[in-house]
Amino acid sequence: MKDFFLQLKEAFAGSSGAPGVDSEAYPEVGSAAKEDRSKVTVRPFVMEEFEDIKEILDVLREGSTVALINIKPLKDKDIVELKRAISKLRKTTEAIDGDIAGFGEDYVVATPQFARIHRQRQVEMSEVE
Repeated sequence: MKDFFLQLKEAFAGSSGAPGVDSEAYPEVGSAAKEDRSKVTVRPFVMEEFEDIKEILDVLREGSTVALINIKPLKDKDIVELKRAISKLRKTTEAIDGDIAGFGEDYVVATPQFARIHRQRQVEMSEVE
């Protein structure tokens, strides 16, 4: 540690003869810390057929991606296949301790273990009156 401060002092004093600061006097700080941080990815998907569910499930199992799934093409095409795909998606998100919810009429949001979906409480008519 003492050597480090001596090198730093020499660099600022200009004892090395160079008019600038010696780059060897400064260690690399924080470059490893930046690489270790994992980022969350929010990724859109379009479900046009039942087979499209495989890629979505694989990404969710990796554990760092929130999936926004457009289900409208499959809903317009085959409602039975849509129900089957949503059931499979729900079972997988429960197995990985994730969360799933509808977002409007045409989207489903699925999250891995680290995230939860906020749900607003439905206000009943008796509470309003």
